Amino acid sequence: MTKLSAAIGRIQPSATMAMSGRVTELKAQGIDVIGLSAGEPDFDTPDFVKDAAIKAIRDGETNYTPVDGTMALKEAIVAKFARDNDLTYTPKQISVNSGGKQSLFNALVATLDPGDEVIIPAPYWVSYPDIVNFAGGTPVAISAGAEQNYKITPEQLEAAITPKTKWLILNSPSNPSGAAYSPDELKALAAVILPHQDMMVMTDDMYEHIWYADFPFTTIAQVCPELYDRTLTVNGCSKAYAMTGWRIGYAGGPEWLIGAMRKLQSQSTSNPCSISQAAAVAALNGPQDFLADRNAAFEKRRDLVVSMINDTPGLSCPTPEGAFYVYPDASELMGKTTPKGAVIETDEDLIGYFLDEAQVAAVHGAAFGLSPAFRISYATSEELLTEACTRIQRACAALT
Repeated sequence: MTKLSAAIGRIQPSATMAMSGRVTELKAQGIDVIGLSAGEPDFDTPDFVKDAAIKAIRDGETNYTPVDGTMALKEAIVAKFARDNDLTYTPKQISVNSGGKQSLFNALVATLDPGDEVIIPAPYWVSYPDIVNFAGGTPVAISAGAEQNYKITPEQLEAAITPKTKWLILNSPSNPSGAAYSPDELKALAAVILPHQDMMVMTDDMYEHIWYADFPFTTIAQVCPELYDRTLTVNGCSKAYAMTGWRIGYAGGPEWLIGAMRKLQSQSTSNPCSISQAAAVAALNGPQDFLADRNAAFEKRRDLVVSMINDTPGLSCPTPEGAFYVYPDASELMGKTTPKGAVIETDEDLIGYFLDEAQVAAVHGAAFGLSPAFRISYATSEELLTEACTRIQRACAALT
């Protein structure tokens, strides 16, 4: 048998995708499981976006496109960055990828050498450290617990920076916590970064339009123009436009980095799907008013889930400022015993208990780098959320 590479040995399968697959299996067996593990909106792709895709098919737009995106889509992204973020890019500074994950992957693989460090606030999206590991770099986690609303401080950032630091990955609003940085908080982090001339910032803004805070969404190159040439601003169509399966992510950054990402993509996937690109043009250039209605629905669900989780014995949950996740702290449940006599020693034990005894699927906190906790996605109906939280309440009350 051929030996696998060291690179593949440095990564683990996605815990969120693994749980979603488990939910599919259980439902196929007829088990009444409520899945709160998937990170995708339950809304449908807007009709005007679908219509643009259908038109592209009928117009024969089914050939290869330029490796990192059509000019029409790059121009739409340039306009989006100007409209929403006060950021000025040219098409040469734009990379279009098969989902936001590829944007991150391309940038990290193109820039990391063995020994390079990437600072990642925890809790973090499960893929960040694995991509860094695959690329040969070293992930450096900064823990930010519920007591600081899952946000790192400037002092923590300064303490984590070394001569080997290549990147800070900043995700706001956050997957998994929903925590979001205010403009002043971003400025304070930027002030720490600025003197470190070889350090760059990768800002993952995928949840930009799912926002509830009483301060405006901003991204770090917007609040600190001095970091513009050292920032890769990553976004995509997946969350705001309910286009997860269409696989369109994009990034704006310095031309040298975008060129390196293009070079890598030319030898991996080549261009993103031509039909998806046409749909993304419509999404970015079309009406945006529906976003507010969907945001209001998400906010109502957030309030429902936060309230019910905070009424659950042994759980506590900060109120997220964005995204569609909550990240309850489960410290008080560690060491408890289930009705069947099993001891809850880790948050993975707790999630297993919820799945087996309450038929509710969530994702354990260890996958996101901060335990004991777990992630719930509230991108589903209020009816299902109410039932799921009621089941979790009963399961927690049964622990002794």
